[in-house]
Amino acid sequence: MKRIFWIFTGSLFLWLPLCAQQRQLDLKEAIRIAQLHSVDAAVALNELRTAYWQYRAYQADQLPEVVFTGTLPAYNNNYDKYQQSDGSYTYVQDNSLALDGEVSVNQNIALTGGKVSLSSSLDFNRQLGTGAYNEFMSLPVSLTLTQPIFGVNDQKWNRRIEPLRYREAKASYLESVEDVTVTTITNFFNLLSAQENLEVAKQNLDNADKLQRIAVARRKIGQISESELMQLNLSALQAKGLLTEAESNLRAQMFQMRSFLGLSEQDTLVPVLPERIPPMRMDYNEVLEMAQENNAFAKRMARTQLEADYAVATAKGNLRSISLNASIGYTGTEHTIAGAYNPLRGNQVVEVGLSIPLLDWGKRKAKVKTAESNRELLLSQNRQEEQNFNQNIFLLVENFNNQATQLEIAEKADTLASKRYATAIEAFMLGHIDILDLNDARNSKDEARLKHVTELQKYWTYYYDLRGLTLYDFIHHTNLDADFRALIRNK
Repeated sequence: MKRIFWIFTGSLFLWLPLCAQQRQLDLKEAIRIAQLHSVDAAVALNELRTAYWQYRAYQADQLPEVVFTGTLPAYNNNYDKYQQSDGSYTYVQDNSLALDGEVSVNQNIALTGGKVSLSSSLDFNRQLGTGAYNEFMSLPVSLTLTQPIFGVNDQKWNRRIEPLRYREAKASYLESVEDVTVTTITNFFNLLSAQENLEVAKQNLDNADKLQRIAVARRKIGQISESELMQLNLSALQAKGLLTEAESNLRAQMFQMRSFLGLSEQDTLVPVLPERIPPMRMDYNEVLEMAQENNAFAKRMARTQLEADYAVATAKGNLRSISLNASIGYTGTEHTIAGAYNPLRGNQVVEVGLSIPLLDWGKRKAKVKTAESNRELLLSQNRQEEQNFNQNIFLLVENFNNQATQLEIAEKADTLASKRYATAIEAFMLGHIDILDLNDARNSKDEARLKHVTELQKYWTYYYDLRGLTLYDFIHHTNLDADFRALIRNK
């Protein structure tokens, strides 16, 4: 039994590594997966859905609303105080059953900020107890208008603000997707750098072991000193330590990348060095124009300015309040339903309400001044933010245009440093250079390789930063867009 157990356990440990799926991962594929499955992308999508349903609520507020209200039923069996004709009070019993219902069609008037309602209702009351009887009251049709005279027109302001808010939300979603892309680039190149470090550490360890063996032979024939031999032995030990450190760092970066992309822990990711973007040069004025047209920043500034104007208009409207309520229609009462509808009598109500402060110690005026001051403060802040926004775009354009040259230099330096190290190893074996020159060549090679990867990361990051600010694809020359309706409805 023990033998079978150990055979099974050994087979299991041999089988487990085969379960891990090794997959090559290029930058475009990593970006695609992140935009579909990352937590950041899900957060951006939920924010878009919230803005969409808020906009839908605004749209529905502009359409007629059909409402049914009723009491089904209301039963009373109690005593109420009643004043008689001579001024004295007595208590009378109320023993009744009541039903009522009303259907109304309500429509907001965007032009004036008022509201018009068309309604029809029927009330039923049955007096219970001795001499019970029924009573019906109908209101077949009634047209009611509610109109503020000097107050702020909320409908007008919402009609200006809410569409702009939704356009801002759509632009913010596209920017969030580009932010996910930039985060993906960071994680991808961190993984790629860790992989390059591991490859460099393996190569350095192989070279250190090879040089150590050669140095032992050369020491026997007196071609190198004991100090140089000890230095090579130390370099071999250091190379082993660096290899262990590189392996640990690669596992950590791979875990972070898998978590960000939502991949299985069984996947072994092998990042592929991405190609550079097709040669292009950005023009600051063109980039700025596209950013001002597409970016959520410009829409957010316009919205906040409108909201500040709305707050001032609301404060001024509250200085006094006059409203008009008018209702016209027909009504009828009878002991039967048919009699309640025939004959009908007119039913008109006109009411003008006033609310004018005579002495409020300047409270309402202070609120107006506060709203105006807040608006001025907002305008100043927006001007400062616009300057910072334009400066950020200018710096990004400069960095991107300069980065192409930096990347080209890093590529050439990487190639030259690798050739120099290969030549240094041969020269050391022939005794033409010492250990210090060899170590310098190795360090230069390692630094040049990592520098190449870093400069490539900067190049891609600057490009996608500009895409995120302008919402423009500079490779295909099109604005970034999405099927927002499908995104919102896709649960």
